[in-house]
Amino acid sequence: MNPAGGDVSRTQEPHLHLEVGHILFLDIVGYSKLLSDEQKRKPICRKFEREEPENSRESPSVRFVDATEDRHQRDLAFGEVPILKRSLIAFLITAFACATLSAQELGPIHQPTLTPQDSGTTNGLIAVWPANPQVVWACGRNGTYTVTTDGGQTWNAAVVPGAETLQFRDVQAFNASVAYLMSIGNNPTDFRVYKTLDGGATWTIQFENQKPNAFYDAFAFWTPHRGILHSDSVNGVFPDFRTTDGMTWQDISVNMPPALPGESSFASSGTCVTTQGGRNAWIATGGSTIARVLATTDQGNTWNASDTPLVSSPSAGAFTVAFRDPFHGIVGGGDLDPGDPNNARTVISTDGGQTWTFTTAPPVTGAIFGLSYAGHTGGVPGDNLGRAVVITANTGGAAWTPDEGNTWFSLPGVSGFWAVAFASPKAGWLVGTHGRILKVSF
Repeated sequence: MNPAGGDVSRTQEPHLHLEVGHILFLDIVGYSKLLSDEQKRKPICRKFEREEPENSRESPSVRFVDATEDRHQRDLAFGEVPILKRSLIAFLITAFACATLSAQELGPIHQPTLTPQDSGTTNGLIAVWPANPQVVWACGRNGTYTVTTDGGQTWNAAVVPGAETLQFRDVQAFNASVAYLMSIGNNPTDFRVYKTLDGGATWTIQFENQKPNAFYDAFAFWTPHRGILHSDSVNGVFPDFRTTDGMTWQDISVNMPPALPGESSFASSGTCVTTQGGRNAWIATGGSTIARVLATTDQGNTWNASDTPLVSSPSAGAFTVAFRDPFHGIVGGGDLDPGDPNNARTVISTDGGQTWTFTTAPPVTGAIFGLSYAGHTGGVPGDNLGRAVVITANTGGAAWTPDEGNTWFSLPGVSGFWAVAFASPKAGWLVGTHGRILKVSF
């Protein structure tokens, strides 16, 4: 599906978790002193209780009940003070430990550095793929692609011969020489897969669609020779293809789960399909009454479909998906309808995509076109960005999270970007309208 063209959640301060721990520490110490003074003056015991919150996101509250209000208090009168002290000490240790662990988990949080780069083109860029921190490919409108081999210091843009009227909606590269491009257009045969083995000097058309109503949204590869190509559904079937030799593509529509009425994906950034490891892949869908994720663990031989709580309609659904290991993944979605901009949300899975739950709402609007994990730094302790994710929502803004959606930080002034991808936490790229590129470094 071709995308057209919320609630803005309150971002949190970087050291909020630690500050809460310090406040809790001081409050409990204060309570302890107050109670100690009270007990010296008055021989009435008080009982420490925890009230469970109605909302699981709220912290348990503390209340003190006068002993005379408890019908069992007379039996406990002479043993309550030690229990109270032990409870306070235990609660204090737990609170302090939680604050310390939370602070250690997130570490010092700093906004990433955003560096504009000259892409060499003014044509809109729609997809980006870093083969490594130095070699990055991006592609977009009017048959354009651009490549850097020096981490973005210089970009070389070109147009694929014969594709001048097409839009490249996806790219995947393996080095400076080998890359694939996926095109869309107004005619069925405009949906193609191109491949180069010589850094763009020559291109070969490997796949050309022949199905009148197919709309190919994206592809994803496990290796330079193995990948899948995904289309919107046609008459209840996903006419998807797979290559196992990097040259020819075979129809695997019989392997796919039955499609819901109108079920489709969004060709917004080339990330509605993702692979992980040597056999796993996931596809994000929408367009129907339920936004789903299709998953395979055997390179596309068999698939399972799972529902997500994201909004879904002909203009809404799950747009983009990424997994950091076989179990932990994130999906971004929303609605392209400008009259309903408050549905940009993310959901996460911890079981390989079988179940999905909402995260905290990100501070963007519209629909999340693309997202990407930043990856591990492998650096000093606490400098771990394994759960960090960057999202972009075109004109709805961009944001990032250090913890898979629990905490969000806006990227001020970042608007009009369609796709994002990382080779490492220090080497990520946002690409968007008018050929704009931003390098993202944590």
